[in-house]
Amino acid sequence: MTTRIAFLGLGVMGYPMAGHLARHEAFEVTVFNRTLSRAEQWAGEHRGNRAETITKAVSNADVVLTCVGADPD
Repeated sequence: MTTRIAFLGLGVMGYPMAGHLARHEAFEVTVFNRTLSRAEQWAGEHRGNRAETITKAVSNADVVLTCVGADPD
């Protein structure tokens, strides 16, 4: 069974963390980042998808992970 993961926040820590998850066959990772080009870069390097909005990223997720640098984010 595949676990669908939405990963929000691709900063210094989030980018590699989402990448590690994407390496596992059991996970289907979809990422979202405020800066769309960062999410596009990630999707070009890793097995996974990018979403243009948070809503799209989490809509079918079994698990939602966030890695953001400030509480308002």
